Amino acid sequence: MGRLIAIDYGEKKCGIAETDDLKMIASPLTTVPTAEIIDFVQKYLSKYKVEGIVLGEARYLNGDASSTTAIQAKFEEKLKLKFPNTPIHRVNEMFTSAIATRAIQSMDLSKKKRENKGLVDAISASIILRDFLG
Repeated sequence: MGRLIAIDYGEKKCGIAETDDLKMIASPLTTVPTAEIIDFVQKYLSKYKVEGIVLGEARYLNGDASSTTAIQAKFEEKLKLKFPNTPIHRVNEMFTSAIATRAIQSMDLSKKKRENKGLVDAISASIILRDFLG
């Protein structure tokens, strides 16, 4: 058995989430600069047994691709080239940032922590992963 990781890919930074080895719980892990995401994934895959990578896919309400979808597709191609033996799955990421922001606002956190955009990205990645798990 192995875990899954999810990536909420952005032009500047990426939120990362992971499951446990039984793939029952999706937890926010961290946020990394986009320029460092491939290195992060490589280190993660060398440390843990990973059964797949789940990527958020930006779509409009009507299902059409957004302007970000093409950028995410290019990133997916980089992942496939670098990690050809790791399955990659796509999940619609619609509303994940809004849901993550509301969740953070409901937590008993300091104002500084509530305004941390990296936390939003990591929680968004965990929502993407949870949606994939069903």
